[in-house]
Amino acid sequence: MRIDKFLKLARVIKRRTLAQEMIEIGAVRVNGKVVKASKEIKPGDVVEVAFPSRVVSFKVLPFEEKELKRGARPFDVLEERRVNPDEKPWND
Repeated sequence: MRIDKFLKLARVIKRRTLAQEMIEIGAVRVNGKVVKASKEIKPGDVVEVAFPSRVVSFKVLPFEEKELKRGARPFDVLEERRVNPDEKPWND
């Protein structure tokens, strides 16, 4: 499944277009790398999403699309930290 669709169905980001915009500006990383919206996500991937005031890191669990549509939680949160909106969320 594409990362933009996964973020929407997993309810990490409310709309797919917003997920695509966040991916485009580099606010989403998969396994430590900036990706495109077409990146295929799979169980075991570590996803980081930088929101304006926080960064959430989670590990993708095995999932099926129909379970996601019913509200299943397809990830385990590894870390959630607050960041100052004026600073860069990642130190690279």
